[in-house]
Amino acid sequence: MYRKELTNRKRIVVKIGTTSLTYPNGNINLRRFAKLASVLTDLKNSGREIILVSSGAIAVGAKRLGLKERPRDTIGKQASSAVGQGILMQYYEKSFNEYNQRVAQILITKDIFNYEHKRINVRNTFEKLLELDVIPIVNENDTVATEEFNEFSDNDTLASYVTELIKGDLLIILSDIDGMYTGDPNKDKNASLISVIENINDDIISLAGGSASSLGTGGMATKVQAAMKVTAANCDMVIAKGDDPTVIYSITSGQPVGTLFARKRFYE
Repeated sequence: MYRKELTNRKRIVVKIGTTSLTYPNGNINLRRFAKLASVLTDLKNSGREIILVSSGAIAVGAKRLGLKERPRDTIGKQASSAVGQGILMQYYEKSFNEYNQRVAQILITKDIFNYEHKRINVRNTFEKLLELDVIPIVNENDTVATEEFNEFSDNDTLASYVTELIKGDLLIILSDIDGMYTGDPNKDKNASLISVIENINDDIISLAGGSASSLGTGGMATKVQAAMKVTAANCDMVIAKGDDPTVIYSITSGQPVGTLFARKRFYE
């Protein structure tokens, strides 16, 4: 029942993490970019509206700057992002251009969501781009965002805010793990994948952990928080492994992959 409903979702936000766009050594995974562009363009051609929330700017910038790992200090992150964001968009522009698909860059800071007139302006921009058959590519404006003022905790959180803002039908989070488990699969051999979560209760929240990657920032905790936000806004969310972007086809065709957090209307 829950999975079948996903075949009718029209406005889809896809968030892809840094580890799904780069190799473990920090270099760009060109094949991943090309495949992601192919899948998203094909979905848009089928009549769906697609918004992409992409991580990677800081990691790409850090690599270009010769840093050994993602910087943790604010100034380091801002400098790396300033270098990496342009590179990231060059790769996206080149990849989507292979399919004659236009893209646009939208950089957001959290303070936008604190003021209604800013929310309206940003929402109108998204709506116009979708009307023009453009795929918006969203990232946090890391060069000006600071922890003290307007920084998102990570792009899982950003994706949930964007999804709520544009009234998305489905949020797909592509990560380095194929869903939520009953325990840590790296430590518990008996841990099993949870296919559908109908209610985010204390037990589900307690299962969340941190990020295991030196390049990424998000862990399961932020994904559960994102799910709480979007399911309350009448939107479904799926966590799936991002090493093969064609998994998006499986999700949108109702196949049981990843973990589905069902929108609240299913169980209220």
